[in-house]
Amino acid sequence: MDHQNANRANGAHERTGVTGRRALLGAAVLGGAVLGLGGTAGAAEAAGASRGGGLRGLPVPTIIGHRGSSGYRPEHTFGSYQLALDLGADVVEAGDLVPTRDGHLVCRHEPEIGGTTNVADHPEFAARRTTKVVDGVSTTGWFTEDFTLAELKTLRAVERIPANRPHNTLYNGRWEIPTFEEVLQWQDAQSRKRGRQVWIYPETKHPTYFRGLGLGLEERVAGLLRKYGKDGRNSPVILQSFEPTSIQRLNKLVGNPLVVLLSTAASRPWDFVATGDPRTVADLVTPAGLAEIAGYAQGIGPTLDLVIPKNADGTLAAPSTLVRDAHAAGLVLHPYTMRNENPFLPTEYRKGTAADAYGDAFGAFATYFATGIDGVFTDNADTAVLAREDYLGR
Repeated sequence: MDHQNANRANGAHERTGVTGRRALLGAAVLGGAVLGLGGTAGAAEAAGASRGGGLRGLPVPTIIGHRGSSGYRPEHTFGSYQLALDLGADVVEAGDLVPTRDGHLVCRHEPEIGGTTNVADHPEFAARRTTKVVDGVSTTGWFTEDFTLAELKTLRAVERIPANRPHNTLYNGRWEIPTFEEVLQWQDAQSRKRGRQVWIYPETKHPTYFRGLGLGLEERVAGLLRKYGKDGRNSPVILQSFEPTSIQRLNKLVGNPLVVLLSTAASRPWDFVATGDPRTVADLVTPAGLAEIAGYAQGIGPTLDLVIPKNADGTLAAPSTLVRDAHAAGLVLHPYTMRNENPFLPTEYRKGTAADAYGDAFGAFATYFATGIDGVFTDNADTAVLAREDYLGR
């Protein structure tokens, strides 16, 4: 049985709920077995037994390539995904998933693509520039749901934040927009090429907004995962969303590991706003809120500020109790996002004032790893891998 067929067989037998997926969690969270991987990865995972928990088969702390290697290549391109693996990422966040007009899932940071593609250079699409309200925010530009897949494939990706990453603009126009189906095929090809299982970490983006347009995301995600035999509890595809109800819907459709993303403490998930649920993220990160999340998900992806809050001047305050509380609830923590550039680092780790200059990212990584987090999203996987080696004492 080849790799894809083996996964398909797993999917047929392992579409279980939360109880079955608990077997995926590492020893320090729920007492599950830790698998030795050999080499650096094996040592990192073994460290999970005393330093936190993780998803079985992944090193701890897990290095997650945020939109690929977006510190070095335009995000959500195969160039960015490929480089993330080459730089040592354990998992690639291949896909903020948004739909096209004809129902395909593509990988973009947001449905608005004016800042991440060269659509503005295409006069044939000038009339499609419009203003929409997405999750309560008015945005003007071009939106994936107004294009067919064939039309989107005529566009090319560009760097989203050129003021911070001017070197990335060298690669503007080099790669097209990938579909989620192409990512699943790429994952299989890379697993064969590298002789190891490649993991991906897609996100359902603005699911309430798109469901209102008749373009529900979860069913489309589940359908593609089933097609490629990746919908079981041992699937190397971790699914995430900022909307808890999207994760709850996925929990009923697939057996994959599931993670609830959490923004700032005062914010409310948009599905809560839409349904009149008054709770904020601050409510979700209480022991009671975390216990509720653990009823349908295996982990949380909090903003780093929920792990260590910042003072008014941008320096780090004392760590919160989130890591301890989440682990007590049996949840893995994969916070976001570590970047090397000054503006994205806590004030005490910045060097100079240049917006595109690197600060002391290694110092920042060390501080966050010391809290016991189980992994981290990062735009610079190579920096994170070295920082993990420092943290583990090698």
